Amino acid sequence: MASKFSTFLQEHKIDTRRLLATSKRLERLTLEDRRLKARKKAGSESAPAEEGAKPRKPASGRPVTPRLVTAAEGGKPISGASKTRLLRAVNRILEQKKKDPIDLRALF
Repeated sequence: MASKFSTFLQEHKIDTRRLLATSKRLERLTLEDRRLKARKKAGSESAPAEEGAKPRKPASGRPVTPRLVTAAEGGKPISGASKTRLLRAVNRILEQKKKDPIDLRALF
C-alpha cells in the first residue's frame, strides 16, 4: 500500500531527485541566517531591526535527505520538522509548475 505522500508525488509527476535539489536550495543558510544564529548564540538577541517589524526566522540548514524521502514514501513515522521541510520543497515545486500550494494534512 502506498502512502499519501508517494501517491501525491505520482499524481503531480514530481521526481524525488528534483525534490532533493529543491530542498537543498531552499534550506541553504544565507549570510543573514548565519548572522542571526551567531547573534542568538552570543546572547545578544536584540538585533538592530526596524521598529514593529518581526525578525525573520533563519533557514534550518538541513535539507531533505534520500533516506527521509524513502521513509515518507514507505509510510513510516516522520518528525514534524522533517514533514515541514518536505512540504516546503513540494510547495516550491508546485509553485514552479503554476499550481496551488497544499497544506500539511493533504500531504501526510
